[in-house]
Amino acid sequence: MVQPYKHEPFTDFTVEENKKAFEEALKQVKEELGQHHDLLINGERIRTDNQITSTNPANTKQVVGTVSKANQELAEKAVQSASEAFKDWKKWDPRARAELLFRAAHIIRRRKHEFSAYLVYEVGKPWKEADADTAEAIDFLEYYGRQMIELKDGKPVESRPGEQNRYIYTSTGVAVVIPPWNLAFAIMAGTAIAPLVTGSTVVMKPASNSPVIAAKFVEVLEEAGLPKGVLNFVPGSGGEVGDYLVDHPKTALISFTGSRDVGTRIIKRAAEIQEGQNHLKQVIAEMGGKDTVVVDKEANIETAVDAIVVSAFGFSGQKCSSGSRAVVHEDVYDEVLEKVKERTEKLTVGNASEENVYMGPVVDQSAYDKIMSYMEVGKEEGRLVTGGKGDDSKGYFIEPTVFADLDPNSRMQQEEIFGPVVCFTKAKNFDEALEIANNTEYGLTGAVISDNRDHLEQAKYDFHVGNLYFNRNCTGAIVGYQPFGGFKMSGTDSKAGGPDYLALHMQAKTISEMF
Repeated sequence: MVQPYKHEPFTDFTVEENKKAFEEALKQVKEELGQHHDLLINGERIRTDNQITSTNPANTKQVVGTVSKANQELAEKAVQSASEAFKDWKKWDPRARAELLFRAAHIIRRRKHEFSAYLVYEVGKPWKEADADTAEAIDFLEYYGRQMIELKDGKPVESRPGEQNRYIYTSTGVAVVIPPWNLAFAIMAGTAIAPLVTGSTVVMKPASNSPVIAAKFVEVLEEAGLPKGVLNFVPGSGGEVGDYLVDHPKTALISFTGSRDVGTRIIKRAAEIQEGQNHLKQVIAEMGGKDTVVVDKEANIETAVDAIVVSAFGFSGQKCSSGSRAVVHEDVYDEVLEKVKERTEKLTVGNASEENVYMGPVVDQSAYDKIMSYMEVGKEEGRLVTGGKGDDSKGYFIEPTVFADLDPNSRMQQEEIFGPVVCFTKAKNFDEALEIANNTEYGLTGAVISDNRDHLEQAKYDFHVGNLYFNRNCTGAIVGYQPFGGFKMSGTDSKAGGPDYLALHMQAKTISEMF
């Protein structure tokens, strides 16, 4: 019997034993950095002349690793391999596929700090953020395994005398998985194993900023016993390899997490029927956010300040769920703003491998340049309260930044910055606060800080987001506890880590027999 699901606990780094264990993992992984990782196609390692070099965003001279880069010819080979492997994999007992996930979870749990250390080096995650990322990857393996066992016999439907009816789920086919770099382990693992456990085969193109952690996860799946061809690992450019995989007539499902522009482009390309294609492609897309923390006049001020700071600056604001907007009632606006300023100025920024660093670097030069360009926009549109400076001499470091007095329709309040920047707007009343909160094209997460139950009840229906939080920050959804996915241009609201997610990767089939 499978034990009930319970999410992986976070590591308490105030415990000296845990601190020393993580420092040892950082030391061990540092000695491993610089290794090369090959493609995996049909169970074979393939090395190419072209490579992706992954560097530490906190220390750009430090190479985390190199990864072979696929081209269209190798992408074709990967799709054909996945298509062939599908014939057998789809017939595996769903419980056996789930047990393979449980075994992988056990391997990762045993090496938890090692994987977190790779996240520290490859994407600049501070200790706690890296630990949470690894814990979430374990959660996805454990949760989706249990969900598959629940779904393996289908759902009950009605039968009649002389007629028996069944409603079952069947596997879909070849899934193309394109994960992001920001939750480099959790989302990459979750989006890969969901199609796998449902009986589809996978071609994964990892993010170019985090291919090493993806390569390490592929090794875990191999160790857990995944048959050849069931998962094919093909790092490469979006324009060359990504588009080719999306367009391929044998692709049945595309799972994408990333920007709105790329996501909508994938949806458009997937809608076009290719020569030899005899099915409609399914797309699961999570595409970003512009998320708001609403502070009512009847709010606990300390709760509000904590929610704004944690939502805005966790992992340097590089989460689609980050609370980059604070809409605050005019009666408490000045007090909340001043206290957020005080808290923000106490945050530490530095190399994420060091203990007690709250904010590490942003991911790369492109991100750094984009975020710093928004600093100038913010100064024109509003008032710089604190922060605003950056330093890219050794790594990509940007101060946690607060802008105030912004128009709800300003660029700063409408465009996804994806960095450590929070923008304040004043609201006359709660109705106006919700109106402002809803005025972007996104609808991913949001938070309401209020002790007024009527207002919380109103927000349940009027705040149009996929994940709504009351009296807490708007980030940190836990698998199985807060299924995650958004409305509007934030994606297909596919609710990762939720009870409906695996069904999106399968096809429902009705079987009716007359006696």
